[in-house]
Amino acid sequence: MMHTLFALIKKATFVILLSFYATVSLAQENKSIFKYESDIAMDGRLDEPVWQKAEVLTDFHNFFPNDEGLADEKTEVRIFHDGKHLYIGAVYHDNSSEQKLSTLKRDVHFNTIVRSDAFGIVIDPFNKQNTGYYLALNSGNAQLDALIDVNGEGYGMNESWNNVWYSETYSDGNKKYFELKIPFSSINYDVNNQEWGFQFFVRDFKINKWMTYTDTPRNNLQFDLRYTETFKVHDIPTSNSSRLVLTPSVSYNHLNDLSESSKKSNITPSLDLQYNLTSSLKLDATINPDFSQVDVDQQVINVTRFPVNFPERRNFFLENSDLFNNLGAEGINPFYSRIIGSDADMTFGLKLSGNASPTTRIGVLNAQTEKNKETGFSQNYAVLVANQKLSKEFAFTGYMVSRQEVQKLQFGEDYNRVLGLNLNYISENNKWSGVANYGKSYNHDLSGDNDFINLEATYNTRETFISGAVSSIAENYITDVGFTPRLYNYDAVMDTTIRKGSVNTYFNLQKNAYPKKSKTLDRYRYLFYSNDAFWSHDGRLTEMTNKVGNTIWFKRNMSALYFYISHYYNDLPYHFDILNNDRPIAPGIYNNLELQLGYNNRMTNKNFYYGFLLYNGGYFNGTKVGVESEIGYRRLPLIHLNAKHIMNRIDLNELGSSTFHLFQFSGELFITNRLNWTTYAQYNTQIDNVNINSRIQWEYRPLSYVYLVVTDNYNEQMRRKNWGVALKINYRLTI
Repeated sequence: MMHTLFALIKKATFVILLSFYATVSLAQENKSIFKYESDIAMDGRLDEPVWQKAEVLTDFHNFFPNDEGLADEKTEVRIFHDGKHLYIGAVYHDNSSEQKLSTLKRDVHFNTIVRSDAFGIVIDPFNKQNTGYYLALNSGNAQLDALIDVNGEGYGMNESWNNVWYSETYSDGNKKYFELKIPFSSINYDVNNQEWGFQFFVRDFKINKWMTYTDTPRNNLQFDLRYTETFKVHDIPTSNSSRLVLTPSVSYNHLNDLSESSKKSNITPSLDLQYNLTSSLKLDATINPDFSQVDVDQQVINVTRFPVNFPERRNFFLENSDLFNNLGAEGINPFYSRIIGSDADMTFGLKLSGNASPTTRIGVLNAQTEKNKETGFSQNYAVLVANQKLSKEFAFTGYMVSRQEVQKLQFGEDYNRVLGLNLNYISENNKWSGVANYGKSYNHDLSGDNDFINLEATYNTRETFISGAVSSIAENYITDVGFTPRLYNYDAVMDTTIRKGSVNTYFNLQKNAYPKKSKTLDRYRYLFYSNDAFWSHDGRLTEMTNKVGNTIWFKRNMSALYFYISHYYNDLPYHFDILNNDRPIAPGIYNNLELQLGYNNRMTNKNFYYGFLLYNGGYFNGTKVGVESEIGYRRLPLIHLNAKHIMNRIDLNELGSSTFHLFQFSGELFITNRLNWTTYAQYNTQIDNVNINSRIQWEYRPLSYVYLVVTDNYNEQMRRKNWGVALKINYRLTI
């Protein structure tokens, strides 16, 4: 009897284990991407029979504002490839037939995706959580593509990167269809690696909701590579069918400078080339580049002693840009690509970037500029970067940045070299991150006091955020191709700039609460404290900011109300002429308090949105009162209008007073999602300039454009200083 019972238990156990194994194996098979041969008509309907062969991915999770449980709204995703392209089809079962859009313009993440109904995919082809791709489209088929990279302690996104892929959308009542066709040639991948990481997300702007395929806490971003799911890509292509991309272009530029009574016109041919050495390693080249079509920079009012930087928009510098741009720390960047070409036009550029192996990324960049008329020399710029993934948590980077004076084929005496090492850490439990940096600068006429050290750590959960950092920069850590604004101190009386090293300490603590039973509040930050301090190398405190405050987010339209109190301590070392009236603030110790109160509903799904920020407090030996306001209106699919105003009233008592205004207006007219007209108008009293920039952009085929740009500059009295017009045509040819 016992023997029979024991035999039955053994058989039952065997059956249970076999069933469990089969279930696990089947689940693993369900996370596969197979190769199917089929002709797909890109119409967004997903009605070809091949779509029924692909497994259905469903059970999306709530991500934002609620990140608990499965989404009530059903989403179905299917994915397969044909050896040349990756196909993704998604059906979102909406609660409404309405569509909500903020723009039909490509690559404006906040409007294209965040403030629109949209679907997106995150791809990590190496499955190393180191770098990836972000591809998304809204319900009007406006695309956004971006590179994902480890940016210091977390993940960042560079949406200026562009590549060719195809998409269509379709609406059938409450069913919203999204269809994507991604060439393998657009993606860096390892032919020997079949395991890729994927994440999918849906944005329903009508109900202000985000949903993700994998369960992702809302304190992280939807493109955080740590939350991708591993898929096995079967029969992966062993080589790219398209290895060479040529983009010839020609531009006509005319500039009429009324202040100099001069006119200049020129026609500039140029050529961009991209060659896929392997499926994961690309060579880029640009000859006689012209960047007249790039968006105008958004002006700012700067009331600090230090300059500000602006983002890179030139295509040549954007492919694998994370390799080159994330080499330093906040305010200490050894490579800032906008330096290249700032004094003299670029003549050519070469770049090799990508994965040399699944865990090793390399970047080599070289650019040459024309001869500077004042110095008689050209400049050659070179960057070498190697990034090694040591484990799932650790990554190591080594780099060199060089500027070399050249004349014809001869090196001059003037040079600058920066060498550095970085170690990045992101914990497996997704809560901790950190970075350590060490750099050293070498110059032809300086030695010693030439290093930079930085240590950072962050703890991030749904309820708690803690971040701390300490860095040190020596006075001879010179980065001619970098951006280190606090190293350079301008004395307005002596009319000279003094290099001065410093030590920076930073700490930030935030505590958040999520009232589940409240019908009004989404969450509130009941504790915010930050301390940002700068010290001289001999231990003297030179500057410190303490800030405390609170923010409340409302469920209705995800609007936010915030209040902060800040204390500023300044041991001002040099004369500072913020009013530009030759009556500078004198060196000395200053203590000031400032109050800030703000509200914005930029995340509203209504056509009309607005926001404001008020601040009032001390400013060195005087006071500063400020107002920042924004108002916007969208009537899609036709127009999107936005106006901003920033005012700073500075009163320095006997030293004088002044009011700085910055007015910004942008108007976008969308004829189609490939043809748009954008106009920016900016009036900045701090730099006495009124700028109008109007651009018509027509994408007549994928990533082939016609640009017509008109720019006009006036002074405060509305007297025209200069105006110009640029016409550029390029054609992207894949061979």
